[in-house]
Amino acid sequence: MLRKTLNLGILAHVDAGKTTLTERLLYAAGVIDDVGSVDKGTTQTDSLALEQQRGITIKSAVVSFPIDGVTVNLIDTPGHPDFIAEVERVLSVLDGCVVVLSAVEGVQPQTRILMRALQRLDVPTLLFVNKIDRVGADPERVLDEIEQRLTPAIVPMGSAAALGTRSASFSPFGPADDELAESARVGELHPVFFGSALTGAGVKDVMDAFARLLPARAGDGDGPLSARVFKIERGSAGDRIAYTRVFSGTVKVRDRLDAGKVTAIRVFADGDAVQRDEVHAGEIAKLWGLAEIQIGDWLGEPRSDVEHHFAPPTLESVVAPADPADGQRLRVALAQLAEQDPLIDVRQDDARSEISVSLYGEVQREVIEATLADEYGIGAEFRETTVIHVERPSGVGEALEVLYAKTKSNVTGKSSPESSNPFPATLALRIEPAGAGSGVEFRVDVDVRLLPLYIYKRLDAFVDHMSQYVHETLQEGLFGWQVIDCVVTLTDCGYRAPGTTAGDFHKLTPVVLGRALTQARTVVCEPMVRVVVEVPAVSTGGVVAALARLGAVVQAPALDDELAVIDTVLSAKELRELQRQLSGLTGGEGVLESEFAGYRPVAGDPPIRRIGR
Repeated sequence: MLRKTLNLGILAHVDAGKTTLTERLLYAAGVIDDVGSVDKGTTQTDSLALEQQRGITIKSAVVSFPIDGVTVNLIDTPGHPDFIAEVERVLSVLDGCVVVLSAVEGVQPQTRILMRALQRLDVPTLLFVNKIDRVGADPERVLDEIEQRLTPAIVPMGSAAALGTRSASFSPFGPADDELAESARVGELHPVFFGSALTGAGVKDVMDAFARLLPARAGDGDGPLSARVFKIERGSAGDRIAYTRVFSGTVKVRDRLDAGKVTAIRVFADGDAVQRDEVHAGEIAKLWGLAEIQIGDWLGEPRSDVEHHFAPPTLESVVAPADPADGQRLRVALAQLAEQDPLIDVRQDDARSEISVSLYGEVQREVIEATLADEYGIGAEFRETTVIHVERPSGVGEALEVLYAKTKSNVTGKSSPESSNPFPATLALRIEPAGAGSGVEFRVDVDVRLLPLYIYKRLDAFVDHMSQYVHETLQEGLFGWQVIDCVVTLTDCGYRAPGTTAGDFHKLTPVVLGRALTQARTVVCEPMVRVVVEVPAVSTGGVVAALARLGAVVQAPALDDELAVIDTVLSAKELRELQRQLSGLTGGEGVLESEFAGYRPVAGDPPIRRIGR
């Protein structure tokens, strides 16, 4: 009989106290003998040297403990917005979540972003209002903020007393009834607990609620294998270790999967990762031997109900080794860091011998720089960060290359220079615009008999490979930026057996698609952010004027007592300047929240990115 498992996330704005809560939960469960300290760098989940030095969570970490017959796998996640991609990957494997808020600071910008994501995914969520022992703690004010800024569907589960003192305590109202438990499990209501992770107040109450209110499951061990990789780290020997959530089925040692042969398994249980011969549905494990595995990969059948995407990084910086002799070592190190965080997109400009990496912010840049120094022994110099633009097709373009023939590549009949196709393959592709935020979609619109299935064996394998070739090609558009929001359709195909190979289609795709894209033309777009600024009413005029100078169109501010709330959309490149000016404009009392708001065509001459991966 399979034991029930609850895969539980701990999410919060930075410094709300989630890592301290994780320590207190482990202590209450008897997994550790002493509560570690974030400030002293002695916590179980912040094991990286950088995390201990900075006192923040950078990488997600899994710890386990038993409660009421349920194995709880607790996943501690970063709170700083620069590491939002790490949180994104964790959301795909959760059964439930605890969102931690501070009883002093209340609802903060990252809290709102995380809560919206959890609501979209229907993840059952409890709220823990932490730090009731701190001076300034005001749970009633925080409840009002939760109702106004997060969700009105909340149920306080008790009351707090002796606020702002070391004696602060939490008194539960009583056991939850069946109706509340059912509503919490399906995400319709969010129970709210109060306490202090530092002193332990209220922690046992929220811990008891895990098994009572959140959906622990035994999993479908007899079903087809469906498992997802949400984290990758390197072992001491340089081997890849894949953190994997199994949704159904079983993975065993010596199983041969698409990404390799499983050579070892460690399952999270009873406070540790225990070596086993197999991992069952519902469990989280570390797998060895999958040399080709990537974050986000599925083992077995994928599930479509666990996808979510946060905003893409909008900044990049050129990075160079302090010692020119370390150039190759730097490339290898950055490639390994990109394995652990796929959104650290590494671009190589061979003509200039430069490498650039994409970033969410300055803290992430500092962490990468410190990681290169501490873990790889490489001194690196980062240039000033710049904004990442994208390109969108502005029209329809289509091109054709016929196997071994000289042909006019423009299939629309318009004049174009003849070219000789050196590859034993025929390929025609059409590219056209798609809706904002739709990404890149690849379609096949030809008779299946024209496809080289003797190479790819199955239709879905051919589609997967061609889609990969298309995505690779569109990483750099006509102005050097990634091309997004388009549909690419295969309209003709041919081959000559047995001479045609997969490599021929791989090499021909950028030739044909590049010509089609040239015909379609593209528009360069810049990233935008939605900005909500809360300022003293007397500062409104100065802030509105500053926003206007930065190119924002400002509607009438909303007045709330002595505060004004300004909601506008701003170019991402101007956001840092607004952040720099805000303190002076508001006497240090302005509060700014921002979130990605899509892309807008650039006015004037489009910026050109140096091309060359």
